[in-house]
Amino acid sequence: MKIYTVGGAIRDELLGLPVQDRDHVVVGATPGEMSARGFRPVGKDFPVFLHPVSQEEYALARTERKTGPGYHGFVCHADPDVTLEQDLERRDLTINAMARDGEGNLFDPFGGRRDLERRVLRHVGPAFAEDPVRILRLARFAARFSDFTVAPETVALMARMVEGGEVDHLVPERVWQELSRGLMEAKPSRMIEVLLSCGALGRILPEVDCLFGVPQPEMHHPERDTGVHVLMVVDDSASRGLPLPVRFSALVHDLGKGETPPEVWPHHYGHEARSAELVEGLCRRLKVPTDCRDLALLAARYHGDIHKARELKPATVVKLLEHCDALRRPQRFADLLQVCACDFHGRPGYAERPYLPAEIFLCAQAAATAVDAGAIARATPDPAHIPERIHEARVSAVRLALTKEQA
Repeated sequence: MKIYTVGGAIRDELLGLPVQDRDHVVVGATPGEMSARGFRPVGKDFPVFLHPVSQEEYALARTERKTGPGYHGFVCHADPDVTLEQDLERRDLTINAMARDGEGNLFDPFGGRRDLERRVLRHVGPAFAEDPVRILRLARFAARFSDFTVAPETVALMARMVEGGEVDHLVPERVWQELSRGLMEAKPSRMIEVLLSCGALGRILPEVDCLFGVPQPEMHHPERDTGVHVLMVVDDSASRGLPLPVRFSALVHDLGKGETPPEVWPHHYGHEARSAELVEGLCRRLKVPTDCRDLALLAARYHGDIHKARELKPATVVKLLEHCDALRRPQRFADLLQVCACDFHGRPGYAERPYLPAEIFLCAQAAATAVDAGAIARATPDPAHIPERIHEARVSAVRLALTKEQA
């Protein structure tokens, strides 16, 4: 029996990054031998065990054989005769196909260390094409290691996978898992760019794919279209360390612009309603979690109105607060303002400018929240008039607060 540390732990160690998790491969052992040493079996599709003390994962060396479309169509073969190189050969990228033994010796049969030094993401071999999830994983790694390029032959292979329909077999849960993880990386735009480069974006997120090539007002550059603007918005949300619902909302807030008729470009009149419809459909298709979906819908519907804060009447401001449920869900409304701020900053030269509408709406929210709705209800004889009285009181409070704010 021989034990090796493999994969991401070796990659991150060579990059000088903190090692979060350590995975191990065991060569020359059987499941019975692992159990006899106190390892606890946890793998469903292939033999994986937890160490009795560290609880780290130890997998028996294995090979895989493609038997059907998608990433479920595999038969795994684990046997004491499977070598370390055979196990590493089935992995996705060269930088993830390295191992180190207990004596510190590095095993790198596919040039992973060289590709780390050259900052290249490259597939290990033809087996990459057997699993469409690897396209998503590579795109996610590009978002994490944003100074890495993708090898041209790997882009070409991914494009052939897309053309062959392999990506169409991805299940929604796995798409969302990889997409959400990529959005939480340092530069999420790189994930979208990689998917765009091989044609996968049009199959996985066609609503986002449609934004590229559509002019964006105020960008003033032929290469700075709506798709580029959206990537700038998403990267701004990442640079500020914002949570996943904000980053996802940043990605999908402008979907309706992809359906604007070319004859009205670069304007996109009334795109917000269609954006919300497209967001709802996308979230349903990918089974997006409720918190991400709800914030994205609000951002799609109302970001244009929030941008116009200085032009809105107090009554309109209060209606918007009520429509967004800002008084009962203050944190979600704060997140909505963050999405709008990222949208504002997602233009050349805007990154460090203050976003004044957020200050206006936070002031209005505080004033409306301070209104004692209970006291108004108790003082109103006819219950049917209570909502109107509360609304009027909020409008008055907001008008006074904004007048003082602007003084």
